[in-house]
Amino acid sequence: MAGTKKTDSTGSGWRAGPVGWPVRKIDELKAFLVEVRSELKKVTWPGRQEVYTTTIVVILTTIFFGFYLYGMDLGFSWLLSHVLKQ
Repeated sequence: MAGTKKTDSTGSGWRAGPVGWPVRKIDELKAFLVEVRSELKKVTWPGRQEVYTTTIVVILTTIFFGFYLYGMDLGFSWLLSHVLKQ
């Protein structure tokens, strides 16, 4: 293939312009997937016991703050209704 040169997406060549757009996007997708795979190999996945423990903590924290905010809402509603009556 004499006369055709491969350059990156910023330069000119057979990948420049709208004709080379699909080829560039496929190359970008491949590079992205290679990077994702590389990053996933670095992840330390939690064990079953750690997942169980943190799930319980999240559920209990959610319940606590639900009741707390409900109580605060009742208190402020009561206070506002008494302030506006007078």
